[in-house]
Amino acid sequence: MIRFFKIPKIILLLFPKYIWKLPNAEKKIYLTFDDGPIPEVTEWVLDILKHENIKATFFCIGDNIKKHPEIFKKIIAHNHSIGNHTFNHLNGWKTATKEYLENIELCEKEILKHTNLESKLFRAPFGKIRKKQASAIQKLGYEIIMWKVLSYDFDKDLSNEQCLLKVIQNTSNGSIIVFHDSIKANNNLKYTLPIAIQQLKKKGYIFDKIN
Repeated sequence: MIRFFKIPKIILLLFPKYIWKLPNAEKKIYLTFDDGPIPEVTEWVLDILKHENIKATFFCIGDNIKKHPEIFKKIIAHNHSIGNHTFNHLNGWKTATKEYLENIELCEKEILKHTNLESKLFRAPFGKIRKKQASAIQKLGYEIIMWKVLSYDFDKDLSNEQCLLKVIQNTSNGSIIVFHDSIKANNNLKYTLPIAIQQLKKKGYIFDKIN
């Protein structure tokens, strides 16, 4: 399997309406977490971020919000940003547009059950979304947030050290970095995240959430 830890420039040029990075003058970078909220894993991430005084962005699955509303409320209480990751973690390439949009709406409704903060950030599960789906989502007011650096923390064939090294090597000003607060990613996540934060801070990076 070819792993693109850093998105090739040709992809950025082909899909300019998606947000891949957020260049700025302050050397800010953006940690994002997909697939939660999950008991223990998401809570561990929140503790690390609080300890490091960092804000991040959580792209939540609607069904996980429904199952674990108390953890979702902790994300909000810690003043992190939230985004829509569909209700059932759908692969857009394998899903009809009507069904895909309905699933996003279900997630949005679940988010609004637990917060009065309307989120118009969206990330496609697996990064797989059709142009027709993307156009419809954007017409609903959503910004499609992709990434510049993918940690591959979910890949069990990737060692802790490899995961960490690739994140550090590929991060630059404005990078949107993807981790996963999921059971599958838990091993690599718990090793990589604390060390990555420390090393990136030493390089002079400032962490922020996506608004």
